[in-house]
Amino acid sequence: MSDRRLCASCGFGIPRDGRYCLKCGAKAGEHKHDERAKESLNLRILYIMVGLLIVAVFFPPWEAAPGEPPQFLGLSFILSPPREGAIVSRMLQTIQLVTIGVGGMYASWLFRSK
Repeated sequence: MSDRRLCASCGFGIPRDGRYCLKCGAKAGEHKHDERAKESLNLRILYIMVGLLIVAVFFPPWEAAPGEPPQFLGLSFILSPPREGAIVSRMLQTIQLVTIGVGGMYASWLFRSK
């Protein structure tokens, strides 16, 4: 009976009582690819994020018309569209898009499949 076994990652001989490969450092009995390589992001959340980004581009946040008191209308355009002269706030739209993107990526990582 041989007193060595082969490393699953590199094929180097490991002593029977050895816990790690002396050549590549892999744990005895494990493959080179660890568990994290098998994880994938949650695609359902990524698709929802893309949908929200598309909605946010087509329905941007509005600000009140010049001369009126400042008022952020946000998503209230669904119930009451902006008044005549209201302008699209590019800064608020950028904040909205970045927030949706970062939140979606974090949520897809948080609920990733293992």
